[in-house]
Amino acid sequence: MSASVLIFPGIGNSGPQHWQSLWEQANPDFERVQQRDWDYPDCGEWAVNLEGAVANAKPNAVIVAHSLACLVVALWASKRHTPIKAALLVAVPNPIGPNFPKEAAGFLSTPEQRFDFRSIVVASTDDPYTTLEHTSHLASVWGSELVNIGNRGHINTNSGLGAWLEGYELVTKLRS
Repeated sequence: MSASVLIFPGIGNSGPQHWQSLWEQANPDFERVQQRDWDYPDCGEWAVNLEGAVANAKPNAVIVAHSLACLVVALWASKRHTPIKAALLVAVPNPIGPNFPKEAAGFLSTPEQRFDFRSIVVASTDDPYTTLEHTSHLASVWGSELVNIGNRGHINTNSGLGAWLEGYELVTKLRS
């Protein structure tokens, strides 16, 4: 079965208690975008793999990206790509920030062009990998709706969100 929602984790993949994994487990039409190496991400390689996953997905797919994967979506969107319905981009990191993973390659230049699909960017006010100002700027240039969820860190397992129902409601909104 092809997916209608593509779960796209960042560096290290999303562990079993991450909201992305919980959503995927609970929904048979949610499918993870696979990568050759989750620990040493290469933006260009990950974008090629994203295109393959989108091409194999159901029409009108929605991408749910977390962290580093959001930057890959921006690169993918800046090039010729299979159309999607929408994307939810959660905890977009700043690739020139002090905490950006040194293992990541090809992420220094984030495309700043408007997406040709609907998108929502979700930000936290105390994310150690970015600032709200940086995330707001990217949401603006991408033409994305910005949702600020307050002090939730990197919006990951450590944020204590569990299945993160508020985020799931955003995906439901994008799918409708």
